Amino acid sequence: MHGLIEPHGGTLVNCLVDEVRAGALRTQAEGLPKILLTAKQSCDLELIANGGYSPLTGFMGEADFESVCRHMKLTSGETWAIPILLSVRKENAPSVGSRVALIAPNGVLQGVMTVKEEFVHDKKLEIPSVFRTEDGAHPGVAQVMAEGDVCLSGPVEALTLCVDPKGPEAFLDRRLTPAQTRAAFADRKWQTVVAFQTRNPIHRAHEYVCKCAQEICDGLLIHPLVGETKKGDIRADVRMQAIDALVQRYFNPATTLVSVLPAAMRYAGPREAIHHAIMRKNYGCSHFIVGRDHAGVGTYYGTYDAQKIFDEIDLAAFGVTPLKFEHTGYSKSYGGMVSGKTFPKIEGDIINLSGTAVRELLFKGERPPAEFSRPEVADVLIAAAKAGTLFVE
Repeated sequence: MHGLIEPHGGTLVNCLVDEVRAGALRTQAEGLPKILLTAKQSCDLELIANGGYSPLTGFMGEADFESVCRHMKLTSGETWAIPILLSVRKENAPSVGSRVALIAPNGVLQGVMTVKEEFVHDKKLEIPSVFRTEDGAHPGVAQVMAEGDVCLSGPVEALTLCVDPKGPEAFLDRRLTPAQTRAAFADRKWQTVVAFQTRNPIHRAHEYVCKCAQEICDGLLIHPLVGETKKGDIRADVRMQAIDALVQRYFNPATTLVSVLPAAMRYAGPREAIHHAIMRKNYGCSHFIVGRDHAGVGTYYGTYDAQKIFDEIDLAAFGVTPLKFEHTGYSKSYGGMVSGKTFPKIEGDIINLSGTAVRELLFKGERPPAEFSRPEVADVLIAAAKAGTLFVE
């Protein structure tokens, strides 16, 4: 390979306007119909604007929506797994051809869009296609069901990327755009880069798969998701503190970069694994770690369904190489980290802790076993638990 992987679709999109244009748009927006974005839509707009969703230049139209749901492809032919929609209530839908101001949940003018198309939000198509379930208890299903019944599509102009630069999840020094991560990789002379997606603190099994991946790639991008997550997930600022504590002590800075991904979770399991890989391709990553139950929730997906879905696409055309890891953990018999591929499975041999057990230990101020979590990570989580700031409310 010569140089970094190409962006999805061949061109890295940039919909962020310069300050002169932004000033003109702010004036224009005062007289435009306003659409208040949901947290998910605001995250999507940022990723459209910064190129993380290349080749998209705006929210999807009906043809792309149907093609993605039915065939997991854009009408232009590129693999795409999850619809990127701007859905609104019918009574709030502006006329086709009009300009609309896109307002972030905190009231900041995030962008302006020209409405090119209006179409019915076919939830009966989207939900089973994307989530493989219609159970209203699934957080992604519930989210779509609560969205509007009309979708608007069209090109966007973004005035800002981070709408809340003073917020606890801004991470301005880590909020690198795809163009910036690509520049960082090039500066380090990395050509092959593996991305690790997480919405949780990194425990010993995660660390193991990252280290394995580092052996075969020039560099590792630890890329925690800091957009919208569900109630009960660990807060992004706490996760970042834990990741920093781990990386500073246990990773090689010459081959490791930590940045953040301002994406919203869908909890769509297999489809979301493809979605996450596409974004990391745009950020310049040639390889992508897919572990056990990637982007899953509850018992909706099989343990390795998120790995199997990569067998359904043309990987040569897709460009990103998925690195598929089995369930890993600390083996008492072996005396180290193993997976089913590297050491025989022995009943009761792997140190496994349920999420409930880990939470109970943290709230009691007790560290999980060192074989499960590095003490530096546990200490960050214990401090947050004691302060009542561990979880998304």
